[in-house]
Amino acid sequence: MSSQPTIPLLMGPTASGKSALAEALAENFPIEIISVDSALVYRGMDIGTAKPSKATLARIPHHLIDIRDPAESYSAAEFCADVNRLIPEILQRGHYPLLVGGTMMYFKALTQGLSALPKAHPVIRAQLIADAETFGWPAMHQRLAQIDPITAARLHPNDTQRIQRALEIYEITGKPMSEFLQAGNAAVHYPYKAFAIAPTDRKILHERIAQRFTWMLEHGFIEEVKQLMQRSDLNIHKPALRAVGYRQVWEGLENHLPLEEIKQRGIATTRQLAKRQLTWLRQWPDLQWFDSTSTTCLQELKMELQKLLLN
Repeated sequence: MSSQPTIPLLMGPTASGKSALAEALAENFPIEIISVDSALVYRGMDIGTAKPSKATLARIPHHLIDIRDPAESYSAAEFCADVNRLIPEILQRGHYPLLVGGTMMYFKALTQGLSALPKAHPVIRAQLIADAETFGWPAMHQRLAQIDPITAARLHPNDTQRIQRALEIYEITGKPMSEFLQAGNAAVHYPYKAFAIAPTDRKILHERIAQRFTWMLEHGFIEEVKQLMQRSDLNIHKPALRAVGYRQVWEGLENHLPLEEIKQRGIATTRQLAKRQLTWLRQWPDLQWFDSTSTTCLQELKMELQKLLLN
């Protein structure tokens, strides 16, 4: 791997300004942006994901955006396979890949390798979802604690997607997820250099989150979710609809909640996401931080990127 070029990663919590900064960098370097976002992969989910505009996508090459229908799933393994295919293609064009996003699980899988977990089993997954609807996710978390206490201890009782996956793995293999994770990971294809941006003042991030969610609601987010709700093949349990914001709007519409309550729930959940992302980032090895509110942030990143690309 030592002969491979070092690939830059631009990480950060939601609403920290990653996309705008990446676009500014692309104005200065022959960059192609690879999205590291589990929601941007879905077509028809534009407003609630803060997807780049069509004009931006036409001006700056982006990858892994609008590659799945919301009824489909997209895994960390598929993400890694796509990235490992895209990077050499971009390099062959004489361009540089810049991976940008906030889905920390994807970043971790790419930079640390994936364990050999079994593929999803639709029948078992459907049964687990049915059980959760009957008994509730806290009860499913308790079920997981009985068969895999190590995994259950690191998951919140409301972390439905990961609880479901851990139970599914046990049902398929008879082994707990923790046993697979302890067995080691597959090889990593490239060396990576991680940069992270965030406001140094958490209050600023919270204000940005509130402003952005309010903007989304004012620019058609409700209508976007209503269109998704009209589809017979979609429901709140689909991975796409677990995206922060979409779930809160969907549930708010189903329960006829006032718009203000939907907004406050969406803002609160987005803040929780940002907190989890920052927790991941604080544990990231050799991470270089930048203050996204600083007037010198772009210039500092340009200098770092230039040093990296010249090596």
